[in-house]
Amino acid sequence: MSPEPGDTDWSAQLRRVAEGDRAAFALLYAHFAPRLKSFMLRSGAGETLAEDIAQDVMASVWHKAPQFDAARAGASTWIFTIARNRRIDDQRRAARPEPEVLDWGPEPEPDPTEALSVQAETDLLHRALHGLPQAQRELIERAYFGEQSHREIAVLTGLPLGTIKSRIRLALDRLRHGMDRS
Repeated sequence: MSPEPGDTDWSAQLRRVAEGDRAAFALLYAHFAPRLKSFMLRSGAGETLAEDIAQDVMASVWHKAPQFDAARAGASTWIFTIARNRRIDDQRRAARPEPEVLDWGPEPEPDPTEALSVQAETDLLHRALHGLPQAQRELIERAYFGEQSHREIAVLTGLPLGTIKSRIRLALDRLRHGMDRS
């Protein structure tokens, strides 16, 4: 005679599953799989995803049963924690943007007119930079070429943060005007 669902010692069943007992796993599966699916549906998963997670969790229970420790948690807590973690992993995976497709192989040759245009802009910027006062040019070089924050520049130069910001703002304005005139 099989025990009533409320009378089942799920921790004992998990210990039996850890020993490879398929009947104990069938009992666990029959009890927990529908509950896991319902839990996933309530957490916002769609029908298919809820079913997939329930299946995946029960497969994990089969494989991880030897790791179960009744002294640390009850069987249902352990199983539902696996489900919760699986759902969190799934949500993170869904929120993560797909990596961009990288082209493999040699890069195409740049368009000669585009290359000339880029070179002309680079020369123009170089001339405009050298037209700045030394103090402003050094700050621009630190901020944009040295990738230092305004605060880092202030610490390294000993100048107040407000002075750094003002000088950089003035230098950028002069660069903009210098590049517009040419």
